[in-house]
Amino acid sequence: MLVLSRKNGEVIKIGEDIEITVIASKGDQVKIGISAPKDIEIFRKEVYEQIMQENRTASADISTFLNLFKKNEKKS
Repeated sequence: MLVLSRKNGEVIKIGEDIEITVIASKGDQVKIGISAPKDIEIFRKEVYEQIMQENRTASADISTFLNLFKKNEKKS
């Protein structure tokens, strides 16, 4: 992990297309702005993890359904 110190208004570049700007800091909170191409999805980690869990659950449900379908096909 790269750790940097930045002041309000200063920017961090990631590659050519992504910029992270420190907007404000107060106490233990930091507001950041992220500029990136529209095709790059940006999520808070906890939201991303929730999406991944929901995808795993949905995928498991589909797998269960497909297995039931395959079992019914074999009976025919």
